[in-house]
Amino acid sequence: MINPLGRTPSLNALRAFEVASRHLNFRLAGLELGVTQGAVAQQIRALEAELGLKLFERHPRTLALTQNGQRYVIGVRRAFETLAQATQGLCPEPQHLTISVTPTFATKWLMPRLGDYTRAYPGMDLRILATERLSHFHTEAVDLAVRYGRPPFGPGLQADLLFDECLVAVGHPHTAGENAPHVLVHDSQSSWDQYFEQCRPQAREAAAQGIWFNQTTLAIDAALIGQGIALVQRDFVAQDLAAGRLVQVFPQEMRTEAGYYLVCPRKQRQPEAVADVRRWLGAVGRQASV
Repeated sequence: MINPLGRTPSLNALRAFEVASRHLNFRLAGLELGVTQGAVAQQIRALEAELGLKLFERHPRTLALTQNGQRYVIGVRRAFETLAQATQGLCPEPQHLTISVTPTFATKWLMPRLGDYTRAYPGMDLRILATERLSHFHTEAVDLAVRYGRPPFGPGLQADLLFDECLVAVGHPHTAGENAPHVLVHDSQSSWDQYFEQCRPQAREAAAQGIWFNQTTLAIDAALIGQGIALVQRDFVAQDLAAGRLVQVFPQEMRTEAGYYLVCPRKQRQPEAVADVRRWLGAVGRQASV
């Protein structure tokens, strides 16, 4: 029987080719596809053998599309876009965006502001993935992420600053006298040693008793109930300071070269919706830092 569609390589091989053509790197293509680098390379070799054409030039640290590869990827990409549009038209899904954040960012910064988001964008669901580990945009269908550090955060990603890192020492009003003995609450991110070295070298408390937590939100909660003083991002405790639930124990603030950035792939599945949320988060971040 004659195939009415003509000669068509496997969809898995074509998908591997399309993804590899964007990353020009088999390892990164494998991360997007959720397979190993070797599996991607094997799919590409099989596709090249079936076509009898070379699609990539292999270089020590990167790949480059051949002329045949450049011509072929245009049609392949268009075909996958057509398949996606056909599927979307047959089985439309409610619009939603997935944003990956740390648990502390979710509870101490994002959640108090979600009411403003739902009022501004009633037709868009926001799915919040709160995790300490680094989420992958493609393999976990993440549209946006808030990441701590300094850019760049990876190839093909764009980063917008939400707010700079500014650490403050906070404690319960009843236990936070500046000259009182203190229990220092530590987390996995801030550094009391660095704070005393830079901000209070004459009042170093290296011998102070300490409590250690693996998450900043737990350190903040410990300070709220009077278990000690925590060194935390100012934006995460701004509402507690304003309400008097916490006080700033030491007047000095420690600024670093790091910050909290809104990160997303340059190539988006829902560019307009992502742009809306980026604008909203950016505006809220600027207001919070004023």
